[in-house]
Amino acid sequence: MSFSIEEYVKQLHDVDKTLQYDAFVAIQREIEKPVDWAYEVWDQFTGWLTSNDAHDRARGAQFLAGLSKSDPENRILNDFSSLCAIAEDEKFVTARHALQSIWKVGLGGEEQKNRVVDYLVSRFREAPNGVHPTLVRSDIIVGLRNLADSTRDESIEGIGAELIETEADPKYKKKLIASWKKKKV
Repeated sequence: MSFSIEEYVKQLHDVDKTLQYDAFVAIQREIEKPVDWAYEVWDQFTGWLTSNDAHDRARGAQFLAGLSKSDPENRILNDFSSLCAIAEDEKFVTARHALQSIWKVGLGGEEQKNRVVDYLVSRFREAPNGVHPTLVRSDIIVGLRNLADSTRDESIEGIGAELIETEADPKYKKKLIASWKKKKV
């Protein structure tokens, strides 16, 4: 069976929730590796970032993050702030889906990786002032771990360790350390 991005994107809005889910999984699976069709859907996915539909915002963010490795024009650099906005969406579930995927932007190149790390560090530091700070911080640590493992960038190892050290609550610090040690990718 051949992959048709157009068909799967169409199915994301089908009334049948099973078809929607299957399409989502198929696209996610496909973008685990570089694809040659990224720009066929890029503008559509960036458009979803401003949708009134929280599912579209989350999907748009997740797909764009995954497509970063298929972005030789580096379009994601222009769209990164919009992606970050979704990672801080008013709807927490939407924000969390985006935040859990944003590390994948760092697979697109050195500048992308630096932007992701800078954003995640800043977000980690600001998390106590927001909603569900422990979940947000945990997602950030897992994202940094994934990025460090995927890029074999030892500097990210140090950054993750430094962030964990800033946690004052010993119980939660222990959980962050456990999350950091697990291989997630």
